[in-house]
This record gives sequence, C-alpha cells and structure tokens, in this order.
Amino acid sequence: MSKLIQGATGDWEVVIGLEVHAQVISESKLFSGSATAFGAEPNSQVSFVDAAMPGMLPVINEECVRQAIRTGLAMGSKINLRSIFDRKNYFYADLPQGYQISQFKDPIVGEGEIVIELEDGSTKAIGVERLHLEQDAGKSMHDQHPTMTYVDLNRSGVALMEIVSMPDMRSAEEAGAYFRKLRSIVRYAGTCDGNMEQGSMRADVNVSVRRPGEPFGTRTETKNVNSIRFVMQVVEHEANRQIAVLEDGGTIDQETRLFDPGTGTTRSMRSKEEAHDYRYFPDPDLLPLEFTQEFVDEIAKTLPELPDIKKNRFVEDLKISAYNAGVLVAEKENADYFEEVLSHLEKASGKDKHEFATLTSNWVTGELFGALNKLGCSISNSPISAEHAAELLGLQMDGTISGRIAKDIFEIMLESDQSPSEIVEEKGLKQVSDTGAIEAFIDEVMAANMDKVEEYRGGKDKLLGFFVGQVMKKTQGKANPQVVNELLRKKLNS
Repeated sequence: MSKLIQGATGDWEVVIGLEVHAQVISESKLFSGSATAFGAEPNSQVSFVDAAMPGMLPVINEECVRQAIRTGLAMGSKINLRSIFDRKNYFYADLPQGYQISQFKDPIVGEGEIVIELEDGSTKAIGVERLHLEQDAGKSMHDQHPTMTYVDLNRSGVALMEIVSMPDMRSAEEAGAYFRKLRSIVRYAGTCDGNMEQGSMRADVNVSVRRPGEPFGTRTETKNVNSIRFVMQVVEHEANRQIAVLEDGGTIDQETRLFDPGTGTTRSMRSKEEAHDYRYFPDPDLLPLEFTQEFVDEIAKTLPELPDIKKNRFVEDLKISAYNAGVLVAEKENADYFEEVLSHLEKASGKDKHEFATLTSNWVTGELFGALNKLGCSISNSPISAEHAAELLGLQMDGTISGRIAKDIFEIMLESDQSPSEIVEEKGLKQVSDTGAIEAFIDEVMAANMDKVEEYRGGKDKLLGFFVGQVMKKTQGKANPQVVNELLRKKLNS
C-alpha cells in the first residue's frame, strides 16, 4: 500500500526511480588497457583511447562483459545474448571524445526485480528495467585554481554498469532499502565494491509527485548522490518541494538538480535534455556484442550464495532469528565472520554448530557490532578475530568463565592482541564450579545477613537475588551462577 503525504490541499503520492551507476571491478577500463586503481596521480592512467587521440579504436574488455552478466544473473534479470553499443553525444571538458560510449535501445541486461524488506517486516518487489554498460567520463576540478578548471582523465573510460529501476518506489524508506539491497547484491557478486565515498557507486534520483490514482507527474533528476542516507534526503526534500510548488499554483520543471549534503536540499542545475537530444546512434567502431547461452551458464556457475538465499539458510537451517539473519547478510563480510566463528567453535567443541548458532548470532550482532560501532570500525578491521571470538564464546559455553567475566575479557580483547585463554590465565578469571568452595562463601553471606535469611524463610523469596549477588561479589564474579542458585536455594530452604 502506497504511503501518502498530507499536503495543505489533500493527499499526494511520491513516485521514485533510481538510476544507479556502479563501477565494474576490473583491472582495466571498458575499451582500453589502462589501469583503474583509485587514488592514482591525476592523468597517470590514461591511454590514447581514453584521451580520444585521432585514429584510436576501442576494444571491448571481456571481463567487464562477464561482470555485467554476473550482476544481471544476481539480480534475477534477463540476459540479452545480443546488445549494441551506442554513442551518446554531448560536449563537456572532461569528455574528450565529445560522446560517451553507452547502450540505449539494446542493453546487455533486461528486466528483472529486486525484493526489498521494510522496517515493519513487509516486503516489496521493485522492478529493474535494464542494466547497460557504459564508459565513465573524466573529472573536472574547479577548486584547484582561481581562474582555471583542471581536468583529470583517470576515470575516463572506466567501465560502469547503469542499473535503471522502474518507478516503483513510493517512499524514502523504499528508495533507501532498494539502494541498500542493490549494493549488497553487487558486493556479494564481486562486480562492484560499493564504495560510495570513492564514487564507485552513486545514484541519480528521479522524483515526481501526483494525486493518488492520477498519471505520473513531471519528474526531476538529482545527480550523483553517493550515500543511502542522502538518497532518502533527496526524496524527502524533492517530494515536499514539489508539493509546495504545485499547491501554490506553480508547475514542476523537468530538470537536473544537485544535492547539497550540508543543507539537505536540492538546487537546479540545468533543464533536462530528453534522450533524443543526445543523438544516440550505434557506435560504428564496435560490432554488436554477441555471446552464447553456454557462456552465460558458465558465468552463472561462478555466482556465490547471494544474500536472500543466505538469509533463508541462516533462518531455516541454523534457526537464528530473521532479524539477526538480516543484519548478518546485509554485508558479506559480516556473514563471513559469523560463519567463520561457527566453524571454529564447531571444531573446538566437537559439537554441531546448530547448538550454538543463536548464541553466536546474538553475540556478533549485539556485543561485537555495538563495540565496533563505538570504535568506528567495520568487521574487516575488527580488533577481535573470528578465531578469538570463537574461543571466548567456547570458554563461556563450557563453564570456564561466567557471562559477566566474558564481558570483562571482551573489553580487554578490544584493546589487546591477547587470546581469551591468555587473559583468563593471566588474570585468574576461571569460573569457580567447586561446590565446596561455593558453599563456604554462601555460609559467610548467610551468617552476615541472618535477618534477611529469616525474611526469605518467612516468604520473601525475591531476596534470592540479593543472596546470589552477595555470593558473586565475594567470588569477584567467578562463581558459576547456576551452581550458586542451586546451592543457595537448598541452604535457604533447609
């Protein structure tokens, strides 16, 4: 059901489509052998083809074709065995050829859909219209000199996948969930690193508003938005801005806009050119791209377990909660870490991983992720390895340490390279399960609190918690809580 926005004159519906540009993971560019490494010196990765020197001809990079097909398969989209490269003509300082080699009517990947999950637990299928390959332009830098613009062509010719959605999204939340899911898919497939800060994944956000049930309104396109949060802010701002304009009797101009992260607003950049203004025509230097179904089938065999399938396996096979599974599979590195911890635990304990999958998922998504968030770390540079995490959980599971001691050891592990067993040995933190030793502590606590013993025996059984706390305090948290509870009940009730 569509979420409506309440305006001054009634309800409005926002209509959203995203055009996501994802940089292909490839060691060389789409039509040349130039390197694609991020952060190189300006204009140090530019071939004669990239710089559009006279007589230079493009040669297709087969790996980029494979990566586009792999992405299409991961999205469940139709793979077109024949596609055509077109010239998209426009003039800009960082576009040496005066045109961009792209695909227009005949893309390499056709229609598909991506299922998103929303905060309320509901799901929605968002249509994908197409994925096409195209070369990136260079970069104009206007802040390097007071009177001149500098041009860096390192990015010129880098392979991009443009993934175009259907206008199926109806809220900022849906747009954010779609972008997040798409990023997860390309990262799992190994076709784009999804690094938005470096510009390897960015979105053009198309937004329009309409009265419920009416035809689509005039849309605006906000260019090069490089974070999920910013995409959601663009949707919110544009929807409210357009509603205000229309309710004031104005009209929406079809235009390209820019987003200002500092203010969370968009501003007009230029009036939007229609597709025919680019004067598309098939590139005469490139033959149609053709491959066989067998070629596609071989690529399909290389696909890893994708997020939706992995999530279902975690829930159905490992019996962990759907929430935990969703958190874990959102980033491939998180899921890999979780499974590595399980593997280490299984080997060390000799037990089946199903017995401790829930405990492990709770610890990873709770304690570990909470600590990493405070430290500003990702799982990839976690100070606690999967092996040490498994060791910590194993010590807790076999009763060597208590849950409270495990938390103390965890804090030490965040700041040192020591293993949990080394910390336990060094600080004498082994849990006391010796009933004789624990009974002695219980006797001391009861002797010091005879008034409360009488109250407990008089019916105030909630005082059991007080006695447990006192015994744990005397043992510095080392006593086995289960043994303490059993012995206390026996002695207090005798």
